[in-house]
Order: sequence, then C-alpha cells, then structure tokens
Amino acid sequence: MNKKEKFILEQLNIMFPDAKGELDHENDFELLVAVVLSAQTTDVQVNIVTKELFKKYPTPEKLAEASISDVENLINSIGLYRNKAKNIIGLSKMLVNNFNGIVPGNRESLESLPGVGRKTANVVLSIAFDIPQIAVDTHVNRVSKRLGLAEESDSLIEVENKLMKKFDKSTWTKLHHQLIFFGRYHCKAAKPNCKECPLVDICTYDKKNI
Repeated sequence: MNKKEKFILEQLNIMFPDAKGELDHENDFELLVAVVLSAQTTDVQVNIVTKELFKKYPTPEKLAEASISDVENLINSIGLYRNKAKNIIGLSKMLVNNFNGIVPGNRESLESLPGVGRKTANVVLSIAFDIPQIAVDTHVNRVSKRLGLAEESDSLIEVENKLMKKFDKSTWTKLHHQLIFFGRYHCKAAKPNCKECPLVDICTYDKKNI
C-alpha cells in the first residue's frame, strides 16, 4: 500500500472500527438468500422480510417446495420481489438437487445458482467461508472512484481488481464493509457529508455542488 491507501485505511478504521455485514442470518443458507434479496434494496428492509420468510421456510428443502405466490407475498415490500422470489426458490432447488442442501464454498458453484452474480458470491465467500474478497456494490463503486482508487470509466470488476491490488489481502473483508458504510452513511450519492469528511482533501468529488 502507498501513503494514500494507508491514510484511507487509517481513517476508515477510525470511522468504522467494527464494520461488518448488516444482513441478519443464522446460517449460510439464510445469508445467501438475504444477499440475493438485498440487490437494489436496503439491508434494513431485507431484514424485515426475511424474519417471516425464514420462519416459514428455514431450509433449502422447504423453500424449494414453496409456492411462488406465497414467497412473493412475504417479500413484496422489497424491490424486484417477483424476480427475487423466483430466484430464491430456484437456488433452493439447485442447492437440494446439486449440493445436498449445502451452500457451496467456491465461486463457480455459487455463480451457477439463480440470482447469484459475482458480488453476491463475493459476499458469501467472505462472510460464510472467511475467504477474503471485496464485493463491489453501488456504494463501493462510487466511493472508490471519488477517492481516486479507480477511474470513472472502470467497470465493477475493474474496480474490484484495483482495490485488491492496492490493499493488503488481510484487509479486504473488513475494508469491503467499511467502504459500504462510508458510502451508505457518509459519502452518499446525492448529498455527501464533505464538510465532516476526513478524506475530503484527496476526494475527486466536485465540492462546489454541495
């Protein structure tokens, strides 16, 4: 890490010393479903719907047999709920049929499941299997570019690769959550809190718009 990356990491450690995932789950299956449901939806809202969802369908076996209409009714307060209901039933069926009801711990198998892309796989690998990853969501993508860690034109995978090159592997898991917190609660898309930001001097965001 160079001086700039060390400074960013130091400040994030001060701002968010205990950053971790905010999706409620009690096992790998619940984590996987929650992460799939979290796309374009707040973790708070996902935690509300999964409380009832997991009470009724606590295992892949049970969710695999669920009716699409019932699952839709349970999660209809979150975005894209129809497609997500289809995906979580589909991935449950695949877990039962292909993986003995167990969430696989490798990227290829995870990404073979309905609704599971690279970001979701990274989150599951990191949290469930302690395999260091940096999952690039909308927050990580935005703040990485504002802090000059990536270019505006970079794709999500390019941002991920640059972050992994710039920061030590031992920091990835926590850093991923810190960047999410930074973007979610501080460096917001529309109204970032630049006046109180310790990283403002290295930020590329146009502060004249504040």
